Amino acid sequence: MQTFKALVVESGDPYTAQIRQARLDELPPGEVLVRVAYSSLNYKDGLAITGAGKVIRNFPMVPGIDLAGTVLESASPEYKPGDPVILTGWGVGERHWGGLSELARVRAEWLVPLPEGLTLQQAMGIGTAGFTAMLAVMALEAHSIDPAREVLVTGAAGGVGSLAVALLAQRGYRVVASTGRVQEEAYLKSLGAHEILDRAVLGAPCKPLESERFAGAVDTVGGAVLAGVLPRVAYGGSVAACGNAGGAKLETTVFPFILRGVNLLGIDSVMCPKEKRLLAWQRLARELPKPLLEATLQTVSLEEVPALAQAILQGRVRGRVVVKLD
Repeated sequence: MQTFKALVVESGDPYTAQIRQARLDELPPGEVLVRVAYSSLNYKDGLAITGAGKVIRNFPMVPGIDLAGTVLESASPEYKPGDPVILTGWGVGERHWGGLSELARVRAEWLVPLPEGLTLQQAMGIGTAGFTAMLAVMALEAHSIDPAREVLVTGAAGGVGSLAVALLAQRGYRVVASTGRVQEEAYLKSLGAHEILDRAVLGAPCKPLESERFAGAVDTVGGAVLAGVLPRVAYGGSVAACGNAGGAKLETTVFPFILRGVNLLGIDSVMCPKEKRLLAWQRLARELPKPLLEATLQTVSLEEVPALAQAILQGRVRGRVVVKLD
C-alpha cells in the first residue's frame, strides 16, 4: 500500500498535530488524485493545527485550506494526468483532507486550472489570502469607490492585507495600511502603501460618525477595528469585510449606513462560485506584480508548520507562508 507524508490532526486527549506516513486508502473520496507540490499556512490553518478554534469538523484530519500540484489520476473529463491545478476553500482542511500532505484526493469541481503566467509556488504565495484580497477588490470596484480618495486596508501586514495593499496600489489607489506592527512600515510601503496607520487609532472608541476620509476599505480584522473603520468612510463608500482575527462581535451604529450610504460587503472565499473563481485567478495572474508577490512570501518545510501555526495566531507572521511538499 502506497504511503505519503502528511500532517494529521487527532482530537484525542491531548489534541495533536503530527507529521506521519498516511495510507492511500485513508484519503477521502474524490474524482481527482493530486500530487501536492505546495500548500500554504493561513490563519484558519493555525486554528486547526493548534486546536485554538473549532475549525475541523471530523477527525482525523489533514489541515491546509490551499493546495497546488499536478494531477496524478482523474475520473473527470475536466482534468487529465499532468495538469497543474489549484484548490482553495470548499471545506478542504476542515471537512475534507487538505493540502498539508504529499497527496490529496478531491472533487473535480473544486479545482481551478493553474492560470498562465503563474508557477505552482506563486499560486500558493497567493492562495486563499490573495484570492480573498482579489474578491474584496472586485467587490469595491463593483460599488464604484471614488479614486480621488484614500482606500484603507486593515491587518495590512498579514497575508490577505499584504496582497490587498499590493493589488489596490497596482490599480492606482492611494492605500493607507493599518497595522499593529508599525515596524513593518518599510515592507508595506514596498508593496505600494503611501501611509501607515497604527491599528490603535481604529480600535479606540470613536464617535458614531468621524470625518469622511476613506472611499473604501478592505477589513481583514473585524471587531473593534471594523467598528472604527465604518464611521470614517466617505459618503457612498464601501467596506469589504473578510476577517475576524480581532473578534467576531461588531458594535457600531446605523449612522454610517443611513446618513452616508456606506455599504458593508461580506467577502466569502470558501464557497465562491467557480465562474467568479476563474475570473479572480485570471486577474491575479495578470495584475499582481511577481516581484511584489515574491516579497510577501517565505517558503518552509512541512516540519516547520506546527511552530508557525502558533506564530500566525499570535500575529507574528508577515505576509504569506508557502509550504513545500514535493
